[in-house]
Amino acid sequence: MNLEDHLGDIVRKAGLMNNVSPAAAASAAGLSENELAAFHESGQVTKKINFNALGKILDLAPQKLETLAQGWLPTKKDLSRWHAIRSFTTTDEGFSVNCYLVWDEATREAALFDTGLDAQPILDCLAAEKLSLRHIFITHSHYDHVEALPKLRATFPAAQLHSSSPKAPVNQRNKTGEVVTLGSLRIAHRETPGHADDGVTYVIEHWPKEAPPVAIVGDTIFAGSMGNGNGAWDLAKQKVRIEILSLSAATLLCPGHGPLTTVGEEQACNPFF
Repeated sequence: MNLEDHLGDIVRKAGLMNNVSPAAAASAAGLSENELAAFHESGQVTKKINFNALGKILDLAPQKLETLAQGWLPTKKDLSRWHAIRSFTTTDEGFSVNCYLVWDEATREAALFDTGLDAQPILDCLAAEKLSLRHIFITHSHYDHVEALPKLRATFPAAQLHSSSPKAPVNQRNKTGEVVTLGSLRIAHRETPGHADDGVTYVIEHWPKEAPPVAIVGDTIFAGSMGNGNGAWDLAKQKVRIEILSLSAATLLCPGHGPLTTVGEEQACNPFF
Protein backbone atom coordinates (compact mmCIF):
# COMPACT_ATOMS: atom_id res chain seq x y z
CA MET A 1 0.00 0.00 0.00
CA ASN A 2 1.28 3.45 -0.93
CA LEU A 3 1.60 6.22 1.63
CA GLU A 4 -1.56 8.27 2.11
CA ASP A 5 0.45 11.48 1.58
CA HIS A 6 3.30 11.72 -0.90
CA LEU A 7 6.12 14.17 -0.33
CA GLY A 8 4.35 16.99 -2.18
CA ASP A 9 1.25 16.55 0.00
CA ILE A 10 3.40 16.79 3.11
CA VAL A 11 5.11 19.99 1.96
CA ARG A 12 1.76 21.52 0.98
CA LYS A 13 0.23 20.62 4.37
CA ALA A 14 3.20 22.07 6.24
CA GLY A 15 2.87 25.31 4.28
CA LEU A 16 -0.77 25.59 5.34
CA MET A 17 0.06 24.63 8.93
CA ASN A 18 2.75 27.29 9.27
CA ASN A 19 1.15 29.96 7.04
CA VAL A 20 4.14 29.94 4.66
CA SER A 21 3.40 31.37 1.23
CA PRO A 22 4.13 29.28 -1.90
CA ALA A 23 6.63 31.95 -2.96
CA ALA A 24 8.59 31.65 0.30
CA ALA A 25 8.50 27.84 0.24
CA ALA A 26 9.61 27.74 -3.41
CA SER A 27 12.49 30.11 -2.72
CA ALA A 28 13.68 28.00 0.21
CA ALA A 29 13.43 24.81 -1.81
CA GLY A 30 15.32 26.28 -4.78
CA LEU A 31 12.31 25.91 -7.07
CA SER A 32 10.14 28.24 -9.08
CA GLU A 33 6.54 28.62 -7.90
CA ASN A 34 5.39 26.59 -10.92
CA GLU A 35 7.87 23.84 -10.05
CA LEU A 36 6.66 23.86 -6.45
CA ALA A 37 3.03 23.61 -7.60
CA ALA A 38 3.94 20.62 -9.78
CA PHE A 39 5.77 19.06 -6.83
CA HIS A 40 2.71 19.57 -4.59
CA GLU A 41 0.63 17.75 -7.18
CA SER A 42 2.89 14.80 -8.00
CA GLY A 43 5.31 14.44 -5.10
CA GLN A 44 7.99 13.60 -7.65
CA VAL A 45 11.47 15.03 -7.13
CA THR A 46 12.62 16.04 -10.63
CA LYS A 47 15.07 18.72 -9.54
CA LYS A 48 17.45 18.95 -6.60
CA ILE A 49 15.55 20.38 -3.62
CA ASN A 50 17.17 22.18 -0.71
CA PHE A 51 15.48 20.06 1.98
CA ASN A 52 17.46 21.72 4.76
CA ALA A 53 16.14 25.21 3.99
CA LEU A 54 12.67 23.92 3.08
CA GLY A 55 12.40 21.94 6.32
CA LYS A 56 13.43 24.93 8.40
CA ILE A 57 10.87 27.30 6.90
CA LEU A 58 8.08 24.68 7.11
CA ASP A 59 9.02 23.30 10.56
CA LEU A 60 9.66 19.85 9.07
CA ALA A 61 12.64 17.65 9.90
CA PRO A 62 14.94 17.98 6.83
CA GLN A 63 16.57 14.55 7.17
CA LYS A 64 13.19 12.89 7.41
CA LEU A 65 12.07 14.71 4.27
CA GLU A 66 15.09 13.29 2.47
CA THR A 67 14.26 9.82 3.80
CA LEU A 68 10.78 10.10 2.29
CA ALA A 69 12.24 11.39 -0.97
CA GLN A 70 14.35 8.22 -1.11
CA GLY A 71 11.17 6.11 -1.06
CA TRP A 72 10.66 5.26 2.62
CA LEU A 73 7.74 3.04 3.53
CA PRO A 74 6.93 1.47 6.90
CA THR A 75 7.77 -2.22 7.14
CA LYS A 76 5.02 -4.58 6.06
CA LYS A 77 3.10 -5.74 9.13
CA ASP A 78 2.19 -9.36 9.88
CA LEU A 79 -1.16 -9.10 11.68
CA SER A 80 -1.02 -12.78 12.68
CA ARG A 81 1.15 -11.65 15.58
CA TRP A 82 -2.02 -10.25 17.15
CA HIS A 83 -4.03 -13.35 16.13
CA ALA A 84 -7.44 -11.69 15.83
CA ILE A 85 -7.38 -8.41 13.93
CA ARG A 86 -8.39 -7.74 10.34
CA SER A 87 -7.92 -4.63 8.24
CA PHE A 88 -10.45 -3.73 5.54
CA THR A 89 -9.88 -1.15 2.82
CA THR A 90 -12.99 -0.05 0.95
CA THR A 91 -12.97 2.19 -2.10
CA ASP A 92 -15.39 4.47 -3.89
CA GLU A 93 -14.44 6.34 -7.07
CA GLY A 94 -10.74 5.93 -6.31
CA PHE A 95 -11.02 7.09 -2.69
CA SER A 96 -9.98 4.48 -0.11
CA VAL A 97 -10.47 4.25 3.64
CA ASN A 98 -9.46 1.68 6.26
CA CYS A 99 -11.43 0.15 9.11
CA TYR A 100 -10.48 -2.61 11.54
CA LEU A 101 -12.16 -5.62 13.15
CA VAL A 102 -10.81 -7.06 16.41
CA TRP A 103 -12.08 -10.02 18.41
CA ASP A 104 -11.42 -12.21 21.42
CA GLU A 105 -10.55 -15.72 20.32
CA ALA A 106 -12.16 -17.44 23.29
CA THR A 107 -15.53 -15.64 23.41
CA ARG A 108 -15.71 -14.82 19.65
CA GLU A 109 -16.94 -11.35 20.62
CA ALA A 110 -15.86 -8.66 18.15
CA ALA A 111 -15.37 -4.90 18.02
CA LEU A 112 -15.29 -2.81 14.86
CA PHE A 113 -13.30 0.40 14.60
CA ASP A 114 -14.90 2.71 12.02
CA THR A 115 -17.02 1.24 9.24
CA GLY A 116 -15.49 2.30 5.96
CA LEU A 117 -17.59 2.74 2.84
CA ASP A 118 -18.98 -0.77 2.46
CA ALA A 119 -20.28 -3.08 5.19
CA GLN A 120 -20.18 -6.29 3.14
CA PRO A 121 -16.50 -7.29 3.67
CA ILE A 122 -17.01 -6.84 7.41
CA LEU A 123 -20.23 -8.86 7.44
CA ASP A 124 -18.55 -11.61 5.43
CA CYS A 125 -15.66 -11.81 7.92
CA LEU A 126 -18.01 -11.85 10.91
CA ALA A 127 -19.91 -14.76 9.37
CA ALA A 128 -16.80 -16.69 8.27
CA GLU A 129 -15.18 -16.39 11.71
CA LYS A 130 -18.49 -17.01 13.55
CA LEU A 131 -18.19 -13.75 15.46
CA SER A 132 -20.72 -11.66 17.36
CA LEU A 133 -20.31 -7.90 16.89
CA ARG A 134 -20.57 -6.35 20.36
CA HIS A 135 -19.04 -2.90 19.88
CA ILE A 136 -18.59 -0.28 17.15
CA PHE A 137 -15.97 2.38 17.92
CA ILE A 138 -15.88 5.56 15.81
CA THR A 139 -12.62 7.52 15.57
CA HIS A 140 -14.41 10.56 14.12
CA SER A 141 -17.62 11.26 12.29
CA HIS A 142 -16.36 12.20 8.82
CA TYR A 143 -18.54 10.40 6.27
CA ASP A 144 -15.94 7.95 4.97
CA HIS A 145 -15.48 6.52 8.46
CA VAL A 146 -19.19 6.03 9.18
CA GLU A 147 -20.75 5.49 5.74
CA ALA A 148 -21.52 1.80 6.38
CA LEU A 149 -22.80 2.37 9.93
CA PRO A 150 -26.56 2.18 9.13
CA LYS A 151 -26.25 -1.27 7.54
CA LEU A 152 -24.10 -2.59 10.37
CA ARG A 153 -26.46 -1.19 13.00
CA ALA A 154 -29.42 -2.76 11.21
CA THR A 155 -27.68 -6.15 11.16
CA PHE A 156 -26.38 -5.91 14.74
CA PRO A 157 -28.83 -3.65 16.60
CA ALA A 158 -27.49 -4.68 20.01
CA ALA A 159 -23.90 -3.60 19.24
CA GLN A 160 -22.83 -0.75 21.54
CA LEU A 161 -21.75 2.39 19.72
CA HIS A 162 -18.80 4.42 21.08
CA SER A 163 -18.01 7.96 19.91
CA SER A 164 -16.66 11.26 21.16
CA SER A 165 -19.16 13.26 19.13
CA PRO A 166 -21.15 15.73 21.26
CA LYS A 167 -24.06 14.98 18.93
CA ALA A 168 -24.16 11.32 19.97
CA PRO A 169 -26.66 10.19 22.63
CA VAL A 170 -25.13 10.33 26.09
CA ASN A 171 -25.03 6.54 26.43
CA GLN A 172 -22.93 6.32 23.24
CA ARG A 173 -20.27 8.87 24.21
CA ASN A 174 -16.81 7.91 25.41
CA LYS A 175 -16.39 8.57 29.13
CA THR A 176 -13.23 9.80 30.84
CA GLY A 177 -11.17 6.88 32.10
CA GLU A 178 -13.50 4.30 30.55
CA VAL A 179 -12.02 0.89 29.67
CA VAL A 180 -14.13 -1.49 27.59
CA THR A 181 -13.47 -5.21 27.91
CA LEU A 182 -13.67 -7.60 24.96
CA GLY A 183 -12.94 -11.00 26.45
CA SER A 184 -9.34 -10.67 27.64
CA LEU A 185 -8.70 -7.52 25.58
CA ARG A 186 -8.87 -4.04 27.10
CA ILE A 187 -9.87 -1.01 25.02
CA ALA A 188 -9.16 2.50 26.30
CA HIS A 189 -9.40 5.80 24.46
CA ARG A 190 -7.44 9.02 24.14
CA GLU A 191 -9.04 12.20 22.87
CA THR A 192 -7.21 13.37 19.73
CA PRO A 193 -9.14 16.32 18.23
CA GLY A 194 -7.62 18.49 15.54
CA HIS A 195 -8.39 16.83 12.23
CA ALA A 196 -11.93 16.49 13.57
CA ASP A 197 -13.52 18.03 16.65
CA ASP A 198 -14.59 14.57 17.83
CA GLY A 199 -11.31 12.80 16.97
CA VAL A 200 -10.38 9.95 19.30
CA THR A 201 -7.74 7.21 19.33
CA TYR A 202 -8.54 3.75 20.71
CA VAL A 203 -5.75 1.74 22.35
CA ILE A 204 -6.18 -2.04 22.58
CA GLU A 205 -4.02 -3.98 25.03
CA HIS A 206 -3.69 -7.41 26.70
CA TRP A 207 -3.16 -9.31 23.46
CA PRO A 208 -2.23 -13.01 23.55
CA LYS A 209 1.47 -13.80 23.93
CA GLU A 210 2.17 -10.21 25.02
CA ALA A 211 1.84 -8.74 21.53
CA PRO A 212 2.32 -4.94 21.56
CA PRO A 213 -0.62 -2.55 21.96
CA VAL A 214 -2.64 -1.56 18.91
CA ALA A 215 -3.80 2.05 18.45
CA ILE A 216 -6.63 2.82 16.03
CA VAL A 217 -5.81 6.43 15.18
CA GLY A 218 -8.33 7.46 12.50
CA ASP A 219 -6.97 10.40 10.48
CA THR A 220 -4.92 11.85 13.32
CA ILE A 221 -1.61 10.48 11.99
CA PHE A 222 -0.61 8.62 8.83
CA ALA A 223 2.56 6.76 7.98
CA GLY A 224 5.02 9.59 7.33
CA SER A 225 2.42 12.34 7.68
CA MET A 226 -0.61 13.54 9.62
CA GLY A 227 -4.24 14.40 8.92
CA ASN A 228 -5.40 17.77 7.67
CA GLY A 229 -5.62 20.16 10.62
CA ASN A 230 -8.75 21.84 9.21
CA GLY A 231 -7.91 25.11 10.93
CA ALA A 232 -6.66 23.47 14.14
CA TRP A 233 -3.16 22.48 13.09
CA ASP A 234 -1.41 23.26 16.38
CA LEU A 235 -3.96 21.23 18.34
CA ALA A 236 -3.77 18.34 15.88
CA LYS A 237 0.03 18.19 16.08
CA GLN A 238 0.04 18.55 19.87
CA LYS A 239 -2.41 15.69 20.31
CA VAL A 240 -0.37 13.37 18.10
CA ARG A 241 2.75 14.12 20.10
CA ILE A 242 1.13 13.79 23.53
CA GLU A 243 -1.44 11.04 23.03
CA ILE A 244 0.04 8.83 20.29
CA LEU A 245 3.81 9.20 20.04
CA SER A 246 4.02 8.81 23.83
CA LEU A 247 2.90 5.17 23.47
CA SER A 248 5.54 2.42 23.42
CA ALA A 249 7.67 2.31 20.27
CA ALA A 250 6.34 -1.13 19.32
CA THR A 251 2.70 0.02 19.37
CA LEU A 252 1.00 -0.78 16.07
CA LEU A 253 -0.67 2.30 14.56
CA CYS A 254 -3.74 1.64 12.40
CA PRO A 255 -4.66 4.79 10.44
CA GLY A 256 -7.80 5.57 8.51
CA HIS A 257 -5.83 5.83 5.26
CA GLY A 258 -2.57 4.37 4.01
CA PRO A 259 -0.41 1.57 5.46
CA LEU A 260 0.02 0.36 9.01
CA THR A 261 2.98 1.75 10.89
CA THR A 262 4.38 1.86 14.44
CA VAL A 263 5.13 4.57 16.98
CA GLY A 264 8.85 3.84 16.59
CA GLU A 265 8.75 4.22 12.81
CA GLU A 266 6.90 7.52 13.06
CA GLN A 267 9.28 8.83 15.69
CA ALA A 268 12.15 8.01 13.35
CA CYS A 269 10.71 9.01 9.97
CA ASN A 270 7.69 11.34 10.23
CA PRO A 271 8.93 14.84 9.27
CA PHE A 272 6.16 16.62 11.22
CA PHE A 273 7.63 15.37 14.51
